[in-house]
Amino acid sequence: MSSPPNVAVFVTCLVDLFRPSVGFATVKLLEDAGCSVHVPIAQTCCGQPAWNSGDRKDTREIAEAVINAFESFDYVVAPSGSCAGMLKKHYPEVFAGDEEWQGRVTAFAAKVYELTEFLADVMKIIKFDYAVKADVTYHDACAGLRELGISRQPRALLDALIGIKRTELKDCETCCGFGGTFSVKYSEISNSIVSTKVENINASSAKMLLSGDLGCLLNMAGKLGRDGSTVEVRHVAEVLAGMIDSPPIGDRKQPRRDKIS
Repeated sequence: MSSPPNVAVFVTCLVDLFRPSVGFATVKLLEDAGCSVHVPIAQTCCGQPAWNSGDRKDTREIAEAVINAFESFDYVVAPSGSCAGMLKKHYPEVFAGDEEWQGRVTAFAAKVYELTEFLADVMKIIKFDYAVKADVTYHDACAGLRELGISRQPRALLDALIGIKRTELKDCETCCGFGGTFSVKYSEISNSIVSTKVENINASSAKMLLSGDLGCLLNMAGKLGRDGSTVEVRHVAEVLAGMIDSPPIGDRKQPRRDKIS
């Protein structure tokens, strides 16, 4: 009998600071899938803000620390296509031309997966032993979709969860307007983009909006809240794990209890 894969969770800064429940849901999903789960205490930011801002020196220092903390595990899984994309696609660029590090970076990048990608494609999850009642629609976050091809996986997992009613979102692959520092530098354009996105979300008639990147979810939840929408916003991991007792993103009301035992 083979031993369970040793999987390290890259928690992400936004999950750690704004939505720890996503981290707990990630751990639950991985443990339920039969993995031996670890959360390296030495982890920090993936370095994407520095990388996108042109700060190559700090990006390199951050990347070295991340690789040192995670390279001993079989897999590295992140509940974020954005962070996973940075680790998998951009770290090789960070160390381009450095022969001393190139082998380590290549081996590390090959271990990195976004959460739903890992569950669907590596662990081959096709069903869950519990049900969650929810009427949902799904937004494809740009980084996960365009850098990692994450689209089929979250939908397949949601469709395997008894109790889920899923409605496809119009222009689901269109940006929500967040884009990290883009929403700060170009706030008027960002607001215009998210306004259109919110129109489509409300038109879907779904009661819950899901996605795989917390940055996008925070952005859309903020706009939905300002517009007075009753649509709940959650990370897809929380729903897949059956952990929807906590208030939705941006809502401090009493928790809902829709999990079916």
